[in-house]
This record gives sequence, C-alpha cells and structure tokens, in this order.
Amino acid sequence: MSKPLDTATITAALQELTGWQFKDDRLVKSFKFEHFREAFSFLTRVAFEAETHQHHPEIHNIYNQVTLSLNTHDAGSKVTEKDVELARIIEHFNWRR
Repeated sequence: MSKPLDTATITAALQELTGWQFKDDRLVKSFKFEHFREAFSFLTRVAFEAETHQHHPEIHNIYNQVTLSLNTHDAGSKVTEKDVELARIIEHFNWRR
C-alpha cells in the first residue's frame, strides 16, 4: 500500500513540475497541442510510460487538448510518490511546455 504525501511535500515537488497543480487530491495538468494527431501521439507515449510503471493517470481528451490527473487508488485516492514520479516522467518527454 502506498503512503500519501503531505501537502508540504507535494508543494515542494510542484516547484519542479511546471504547470502541474494540486487540486482535489490530484496532480493535474492540461496540455494543448496543434491538432488531434499530436495530442494522440502524446497520449500514446503517456500510455506506454504508465504501463511500464504500472501507474495509470485519469485522461481527458477533447480534440487537441489533454488533461491528466494523477493520484493513487491504494492510498485512498491521494497523491503519492508514484504520482510525482509519473509527472516527472511525463515532463521529461513533454514537448508542449
């Protein structure tokens, strides 16, 4: 079972995660792409990384806009180190900062 992070730890992590917010017990970020194909390409990369790390985001996609939400179900749907790490990984390959 994963351990939820306290607010101070989450706030510190957000300092290095440009555009990510802590809302409703989730790490959340929206991305806007040039077109649907670019958004879907990004989502494909997110899917491969999420599967590799066995940690899957909530995904909302409308045309060229993608919103990702991260929290950990086995920690009471709170933010854990798993969520921070997946956000870092996503930022590593995110070309739309």
